[in-house]
Amino acid sequence: QVQFAESGGGLVQPGGSLKLSCTASGSSSFYNMGWYRQPPEKPRELVAIITARDTTNIRPSVRGRFTISKENANTVSLQMNNLKPEDTAVYYCYVTTMGREFWGQGTQVTVSS
Repeated sequence: QVQFAESGGGLVQPGGSLKLSCTASGSSSFYNMGWYRQPPEKPRELVAIITARDTTNIRPSVRGRFTISKENANTVSLQMNNLKPEDTAVYYCYVTTMGREFWGQGTQVTVSS
């Protein structure tokens, strides 16, 4: 079973920045690592993914504002700049390993003045 340690959510004004961090454990290797989010009353959506080969898939609406990176094989970060109210959501860390998908418990990001 995969365990997650997520951090970095919070309340920020429009135009502000936050950095989310996630450390996953319980597997010897993770292929995909990244973040999904679920805005209020909307389905969960992909934000950014980085693979073991360091290729990335970034949601178009956040491209140029959000940057995904891996600090080591088990830790993925999401630097979010120029945040907008529409970025308000619960952000979930995501990994794939052993052919399965796992999500963290989520961290709230609220962008509001």
